[in-house]
Amino acid sequence: MSRWNPNARGRLEQAALELYSERGFEQTTVSDIAARAGLTERTFFRHFTDKREVLFGGAGALQESVMKRVSEAPLSLTAIEAVTLALGSADVFVPERREYARQRQRLLAANPELQERELMKLASMSAALAGALRGRGSPDTTASLTADAGMAIFMAAFGRWIDEPGSPEFGQLMRQALGELRAVLARPASE
Repeated sequence: MSRWNPNARGRLEQAALELYSERGFEQTTVSDIAARAGLTERTFFRHFTDKREVLFGGAGALQESVMKRVSEAPLSLTAIEAVTLALGSADVFVPERREYARQRQRLLAANPELQERELMKLASMSAALAGALRGRGSPDTTASLTADAGMAIFMAAFGRWIDEPGSPEFGQLMRQALGELRAVLARPASE
C-alpha cells in the first residue's frame, strides 16, 4: 500500500457503511474496514477513534460550522430563525450525500448502540446551539428551549430529506418544519 492515500477518510466511511450493511455492525472489525478501503488499521485510527465513530466523524465539524452561522446570523432574526438558518445551510445536506445519509440512518435504526451515540451527538449539538444563542443575548431558558426546538425541526427536516424522493433542498425543508411548528404553537389549547 502506498503511504499517500487520497480521500482516505471518505474511503473509510464508504467501506464501513458497505460492510455494516453487508455483515452488520457487530460483525465488522476495524481491520475489515481498513482492508476494504485499501488502507491500514493505523490509517483508520488516524481518522477515527473506533468503528462507531466512522459513522459520526463529521459531527464535530458540522457543530462548529452551525455554531459559527448562529453567531454570525443577523440580530434581526429571532433565535429560532437563526438556528433554522444555521442548520438549514449546513453544507453536508447536499443531494450527493443523500443516499449515504439514507444508508447510515438505516444502520442507526437497526443498532441500539449506534442510536445511543446519535442521541449523544444530537444532545451535544443542542447544548452548543444553546450556548451560541446565549452568546447572541438569549436568556438561559429561552436559549435551551430554542435549541431543543431547533433540533426537533432539524430531525423533522432530515427525515423528510432522506425519505421523500425529490424533496426540496434541506434549507427549504427546515423552513417548512419551522412553519409547521409555529402553526402547532399558534393553535388554541382546546384543540
